[in-house]
Amino acid sequence: MSPPWLLTRSVTYDQLIEQLVLMQYRQVPMVFSRGEFARRGGIIDVFAVNHTHAVRAEFEDQQLLRLQSFEVGTQCSLRRDLTDILILPCDPDAYEFFGGVASNGEAASFELLSELKEGKPVVHVHHGIGIFEGLKYLRLGPLEGEFLYLRYQGADRIYVPLDQIFNVHAYQGTDNPPLHALSDPAWERAKDRVRASTDNIAQELLEVYRQRLLQTGYRYEEDTAWQIELEASFAHQDTPDQRKVTEAVKRDMESPFPMDRLVCGDVGYGKTEIAVRAAFKAAESGKQVALLVPTTVLAQQHFHNFKQRLEPFGVTVEVLSRFVAARPQKEILARLREGKVDVVIGTHRLLQPDVTFKSLGLLIVDEEQRFGVRHKERLKQLHQNVDVLTMTATPIPRTLYLSLAGTRDLSVLETAPQKRQPVRTVLSEFKPKLVAQGIRDELARGGQVFFLHNRVADIETVRDQIQQGVPEAALAVAHGGMRPRVLEQTMLKFLRGEIQVLVCTTIVENGIDVPNANTIFIDDADGFGLAQIHQLRGRVGRSDRQAVAYLLYRKGRELSTDARARLTAIREYTALGSGYQLALKDLEFRGAGNLLGTNQSGKWQDVGLHLYLDILNESVASARGETRAQPGTRVRIDPNVKYFIPDTYIANTRERLAVYYRLMACQSESEVQAIVDDLQDRYGKLPQVVERLLQSVAYQMKSYAEQYGPN
Repeated sequence: MSPPWLLTRSVTYDQLIEQLVLMQYRQVPMVFSRGEFARRGGIIDVFAVNHTHAVRAEFEDQQLLRLQSFEVGTQCSLRRDLTDILILPCDPDAYEFFGGVASNGEAASFELLSELKEGKPVVHVHHGIGIFEGLKYLRLGPLEGEFLYLRYQGADRIYVPLDQIFNVHAYQGTDNPPLHALSDPAWERAKDRVRASTDNIAQELLEVYRQRLLQTGYRYEEDTAWQIELEASFAHQDTPDQRKVTEAVKRDMESPFPMDRLVCGDVGYGKTEIAVRAAFKAAESGKQVALLVPTTVLAQQHFHNFKQRLEPFGVTVEVLSRFVAARPQKEILARLREGKVDVVIGTHRLLQPDVTFKSLGLLIVDEEQRFGVRHKERLKQLHQNVDVLTMTATPIPRTLYLSLAGTRDLSVLETAPQKRQPVRTVLSEFKPKLVAQGIRDELARGGQVFFLHNRVADIETVRDQIQQGVPEAALAVAHGGMRPRVLEQTMLKFLRGEIQVLVCTTIVENGIDVPNANTIFIDDADGFGLAQIHQLRGRVGRSDRQAVAYLLYRKGRELSTDARARLTAIREYTALGSGYQLALKDLEFRGAGNLLGTNQSGKWQDVGLHLYLDILNESVASARGETRAQPGTRVRIDPNVKYFIPDTYIANTRERLAVYYRLMACQSESEVQAIVDDLQDRYGKLPQVVERLLQSVAYQMKSYAEQYGPN
């Protein structure tokens, strides 16, 4: 391995490139991760493995003019001039990915960056499903510039002008959907079928909403001094979203109508505390609370959390699951019937016929989609005139959220807790030395480790291998095939810190909260879906410590096409600071299905999820007697201006596409100026053709503001 190297002001352009290659840094179109560098004209970006921020070196010919750090999430310079920077060589077998937060138009651009891909299906609102073949430079009549090139069935092709870019969306639905022919009326028929379906859904949703308002529920009193004291005893500071959602839930409970609120929030964003406060409000008024969860381990976790928070205030909390022996279960059931248990937490055991309540007032359901059809029928029986609070980490597409906002009570937790840091993610071939070192690093700071291996057959062998590498660590195994009492004791020891490394299956996937565990190894990560990796990675990083997730794949294994695509997506989404977006990518259909019913899946697959939700928006607005403004752009192509960015300025197609997307989305001169500043920062001096293009768009924004006002 080459020695460390000092980047100073005297270094030339060629010397820097040569040194980075020598130190095994990977050249990429855009730097997001340690061990990467990118070159664009006279600019070289480097993310050294030994630094928190990447650096941007701007050259004129061979001479270094400026050296600045920049945020990988926004790709914007931090405006700090550096004199020199020490660069350590890269280990090419371990890649790290960090999240950043894109803002303003950048977020939209990044979303498009990760969705519209050459060779992949897209939907054009007016022409149907085709294949995006990239950007093509053309002269069409008076227009000259780049167009979106879409291929359809047979020899059919279309070229989409940039001012119609919002008519094109990445197709999200089935794999390899059939392409449409441009002259075939099948596309309009498909949209008509979807419109008829969404009109029915909108009417049904509004009717359900109206019927709920006709029912009479229990009306809770406003907050008491004890309620205020309970909330003040929370060990962490509420996020703005937590406060807002807590107030919404309490308003629902204080109304005369039964609550039916769905709370969506990423892993670790504070849903449990909202449930604790709602449970206390109910128990304080003499009403019983049932908390239904999908797994035994999660039931036990919630039991300890609720007990710790509520029992000091005189609230009785019990748990029903296979961890509880038959005799204690009978005693709990008897006390539940007599009203001597205020809060009961359990798995599907709570839905058995022998579970009855004296005065059930609040039903809290965690991850309802994890329960089967029979369980959901029993849930409907429990729903009668009872307040219902449903919690899920399944993201809801924003368009769907907006569609349903007036027909169902939805709350979304989007704000990360204070001091929460994005999880540092390492993608690497499985190496015993890497595992041992990662464990030792965590134990050295007094933390704990999850090692997830999802095969019970050889999990003991894996435990022995890890123990051999780190003999000083206290290890244990946890999986669903263990005897209930042994599994319970193991989990409790891990929670108490008596076990340092837990070798486990996906039994820990949902909701397990161990703030002191801030390293997780996911063995054979290529075998998991995106959403599952997101959930598992969410087991760490739940405190203010920097957490690490190692995604491991086995040496010599030939990865399938799907596995490669997933690992690529993990890298892309993590690099963009989009852990939530990563889950959304994998879960948007199930998220929509949970709310709209699985019988709708064929409908949205016919037209793609984006257009389906757009049509649903229109149907809901129409059912409410509203007119929905059509999305579009204020920018119109001026035939006297060439609408293109030379590939000599921005070589990467997806990066150029992202800039076009931002440009067409502009609403004001200031937004155009922001793009000018970003381009100059990232790519250097504007070519004349790009300068004229930006001036044309800025002039249009100015004219629009003069005619219609600033908004």
